[in-house]
Amino acid sequence: MKKFSLRSSDKNKKGGLSASGRARYNKATGSNLRPPVKTRPDTLTEYRRKGSFLVRMGSNRGRLFDSVGRKTRLKLSLEAWGYKGRSKQEAIALGRRYLRIYQNKKK
Repeated sequence: MKKFSLRSSDKNKKGGLSASGRARYNKATGSNLRPPVKTRPDTLTEYRRKGSFLVRMGSNRGRLFDSVGRKTRLKLSLEAWGYKGRSKQEAIALGRRYLRIYQNKKK
């Protein structure tokens, strides 16, 4: 994997990566990052993507709010995906629910 570091212009101030940040990352690594699923998922792919993201980010170390009460980048990235809850456990539970729906609809 090539060495890649984010610039401040690659980060969206409201959380996650900006469109130019995703494009730069995709070009550097050969990936295919797509924009977040902000609303309730409609398709199987959206259920899988949003569920996986919520479980993965909810399992990250770190807090959602700093000592002063400001939102951390972790909280901002969850909000960029449409998650408005206040705990990581809720994010994990919602993500697992979406993944169960995905598995049931896939059959």
